[in-house]
Amino acid sequence: MQRNQWKTASEQLLSHWRRSGITHVPTGNPESIPSATEWLELNENSVFEDNDVAANSKAANDVVANSRAANDVAANSRAANDVAANSGAANSGAAKSGTAKSGAANSDTSTAVVIPALVQTHSISPSPLTKQVALPVESVSNFVPGNWNTSPLDFVARQAAFQELNEQVIACRKCEDIVCRRQRTVFGAGPTTAKIVMFGEAPGADEDRTGEPFVGAAGQLLDKILTASSLKRDEVYIMNSLKCRPPNNRTPVDSEIDNCRPFFESQLETIQPDYIVCWGSIAVRAVLKSTESVGRLRGKFHSYRGAKVMVTYHPAYLLRNPDAKKLTWEDMKMLMREIGIKVPGSA
Repeated sequence: MQRNQWKTASEQLLSHWRRSGITHVPTGNPESIPSATEWLELNENSVFEDNDVAANSKAANDVVANSRAANDVAANSRAANDVAANSGAANSGAAKSGTAKSGAANSDTSTAVVIPALVQTHSISPSPLTKQVALPVESVSNFVPGNWNTSPLDFVARQAAFQELNEQVIACRKCEDIVCRRQRTVFGAGPTTAKIVMFGEAPGADEDRTGEPFVGAAGQLLDKILTASSLKRDEVYIMNSLKCRPPNNRTPVDSEIDNCRPFFESQLETIQPDYIVCWGSIAVRAVLKSTESVGRLRGKFHSYRGAKVMVTYHPAYLLRNPDAKKLTWEDMKMLMREIGIKVPGSA
């Protein structure tokens, strides 16, 4: 990415945040936007000496670290995802910004994520909470097992990739039995730079209503598990195998998982986490493509491209079977030891 491209994309992104008018997104004081722009102008010679963002990642990180507005969005990515999913103004600004997308498409040193656009426009009228997007049909890329397919993207490119992918999710009409009943699509929540992804099964009634993953009773239990494991919800990325709620919370079928596969695989490729936690058998089928039971797969790490995968019981299962909570706690302690977090009660 050339210096002027990064600068223009940054200025436009900051401008979109300022003009969006979304009151629940922390935007800082009004001086933060021009201050960030001024900082870029004063330091552009040293930051973009080689006209290469990847080669100057430390300086690029300094840009984010010194921009109060950018920090607000990075630290509150759940709110930023709300903007991406629900703000017509923010969506329009980001989707129409050619320079913002150039962060993913024109980087000199990193290959942009190829987001499979498998959605075709149907004659079905979209619901009031969705919008129709005409997208070309492409084949899914063949990824190399055990490795991430692309180089890591910078912050702006990741946001642009997720923006485009979320629009495809909203427009999807493949699962005819689901799309006619859904209220909201549930894309995911959390920082796009998360080291850990919590991967669930499918949205429930609360998620379908709010558009957020894991917000019902199972989500509350997940929050308690994370707290006990010295993790914070806003430090991890949370997503599901399916982006829409199956009718009456029925178990997703294989064809529905396959319909959503391009979406969640592109999300994982963009985030490139170090660890993925599969909560329940449907998550196992989606990520590991395995029909083995959770009981046989838990207690050890598996692999998905460049990430280690841990399998444990879904919080909804734990609510129905409280005795299994001790098994999930053993799994979480295994994860804690792996990532260097002191396990409570250990020497």
